[in-house]
Amino acid sequence: QLVESGGGSAQAGGSLKLSCVASGYSFSDDFMGWFRQAPGKEREPIAAISTGTGNTYYADSVKGRFTISRDNAKNSVNLQMNSLRPEDSAVYFCAAQSGLNIRYVLQEVAYSYWGQGTQVTVS
Repeated sequence: QLVESGGGSAQAGGSLKLSCVASGYSFSDDFMGWFRQAPGKEREPIAAISTGTGNTYYADSVKGRFTISRDNAKNSVNLQMNSLRPEDSAVYFCAAQSGLNIRYVLQEVAYSYWGQGTQVTVS
C-alpha cells in the first residue's frame, strides 16, 4: 500500500513537500515514481528514483525545480517542489514497481502499484 501526504495549497513561487510511505513491503531493488494529473488532462510523469542506487530521473517540465529522494529505512519517497507554478496544480500520485528497466521509469504503464493521490493547488 502506498500513501501520499503533504499536498495542499501554495502560492506561485512557493514550495511544498510530498511524501509517500510504502507499507506491506520493504524497499529493495524498486523504482518509485511520482506522477500527476490535472483536470481534463492525462496523467503525466514527474520523477522517479531507484531505491537501490538512488539514481533519479525527471520530466523536463520539473527539472531544476523538483527533487525526488528516498529514505529506505522509513520506506518512504519524498518530492520537494520548489518554484511552484499554477500549472503544477494537479493530483499527485506515488507509484512503485520492482525490477523496472530504466527505459520505462517515467512511463505510467510500467507501474503496478499506486497511491490514492494528494491534491496540490498553486495560485
